[in-house]
Parts: sequence; structure tokens; C-alpha cells
Amino acid sequence: MGFNTNDDAAVYRVAPGLALVSTVDFFPPVVDDPFQFGAIAAANALSDIYAMGAKPLFALNLVGFPKDRPMEELSRILAGGQAKADEAGIPILGGHSIQDPEPKYGLAVTGQVHPKKVLTNAGAKPGDVLMLTKPLGSGIATTAIKRGVASKELTKRVVALMSELNKKSGEVFASGRFKVNALTDVTGYGLLGHLLEMMTGAKAKAFLDLERIPILSEVPALAQQGVVPGGTKSNLAHVGKKVRFPKGLPEDIQWVLADAQTNGGLLASVPAKDVAKAYRALEKAGVDVALIGEVGEGRPGIEVVG
Repeated sequence: MGFNTNDDAAVYRVAPGLALVSTVDFFPPVVDDPFQFGAIAAANALSDIYAMGAKPLFALNLVGFPKDRPMEELSRILAGGQAKADEAGIPILGGHSIQDPEPKYGLAVTGQVHPKKVLTNAGAKPGDVLMLTKPLGSGIATTAIKRGVASKELTKRVVALMSELNKKSGEVFASGRFKVNALTDVTGYGLLGHLLEMMTGAKAKAFLDLERIPILSEVPALAQQGVVPGGTKSNLAHVGKKVRFPKGLPEDIQWVLADAQTNGGLLASVPAKDVAKAYRALEKAGVDVALIGEVGEGRPGIEVVG
């Protein structure tokens, strides 16, 4: 599995019962604190492994760092990444670093999965229910932090959210206790972008219930004030022709739905008959989950209702 499905990671079968899963992700700081940045970047990279129904095995560091910045700052970034690797139960076995005008950090992660248990983003079926495990808004929230207009409460909440591994939800979706037809994580392309990829692979149409979609408090008001990252606006422009919004829906709400996330939640397409079982399993694992819509018949696209 590679580019053909726009999936979250590469999958390579090495034996009848074993496939390796490989992914890489790194980016410049989204918060000022070096340790928090390292933790967020590592959690974000690990998310792609969980989004494939796989288990991470080990990781390698990827580092870009300016020569005129204190090494203590780099040590704190790496410590943040190590903390998340420890939480995931994997070692970091090395990596590579270069000089760069702006700090950058992330991980190349290798995982494993049985070839018949890979969860792709392309198997959704009409009648499925869409489940989302984290609220939207981290892109808008981090932009607000950078502009100095985020409250302490929002800052604390979004840092915790972006640092939170998708390990629990990933393990539940991969458990085999219920059917999962498709799985992905909501990251840079936003909810609309990643859901559109899912519907394109399924040749189906998604119907989103606007009132059921979880959103970080303060984020809608910030979007209304124009506190929106460029990537979020690009996301909305990219999906525009294949997403139908309710008549008169303000553009700021559309931005929230397209908001570029850092280590957002897992988005699953689950048969309706298995939703109650999935919900209980996620709840028991301590995962907040929202039922945000369903998959229906139609040309690949998204209709937002409500």
C-alpha cells in the first residue's frame, strides 16, 4: 500500500502473517515550549501508525536546528519526543539532524500489522456511521496562541489535545471486537479533506451532522474574528467543489470544519450494527467519541446538514 489510496502510511508485506507499516512526519514549532513541541510532533507522527490499525515498533528522530540556538532547547525537544515514545512503549533508535534556520522535529516510525488486519481509509460503505475521537480546532487555536489572543484555558486544552496519543482509540479500533470499514486520522487536511479522501476511496458520499461535530470552545469565536491559519483556508478552497454546506452557513464555520489539525482524532467508518459496541469499547478505554454523520450513496463528496 502506497500512494494509490492516499492512506496514512506505507504498508509492505514481508511474510504471509506480517506487514511493516512506515510513516514519517515533522514540522516547525506549533507552541513555544520546546518540550511540548517535541511531544506534540512525536504524537502526531505516531498517529499514522494507529490510523492503519497497526502497532508501533520503533522510531527515528528527524531534527532541523539553528546553529545559533542553545543546545538545551534541542535537548528539551528531544526529551518531549522521547516521553511520547516511552508512552507508546517503543524505543527511539537514532535518527538524523541538519542545521536549519528554523527548528523542525518529528519522527520516522515503523510499525507492524497482520496483512489481513490493515485498516485503510478506503473501505467505507453506505450505511456506516462516522465516529470522531477528538474535537476540531487545534489549527485555529495554535494560530491564536501565536498571535497572543488565546486564553490560558484554551492554550492548556489544545496543548493537551495535540500531545495526546491516539494509542487508546487506535487499539480499540484494531481490536477486532467490531467491524471497522475505514480508518484515518484528522491532521493537516482537516476533517473535510481527510473525509473526502475516505469518500473518494469508497466511491460514496458522507453526510455530516453539524450539531454533532465536537469543536474546541472559543474556536468558533476566534474564526469569526479571522484568526485562521493559511493552511485551513487552503483546505477549504481545495474541497470546495465537493462539499455542500447548508445555505447561509457562515464562512467561519466552514473554516472550522476544514481546520488543519495537529495530531487530531481518529475518524472511523463503522457499520451501524457495530456502533453501540464500538462506542462502549471506546468509552471503557477512556476515549471521548462523537457520532458525527453517516455514509450514503452518491458521487464522492460531503454534505453538511444542520
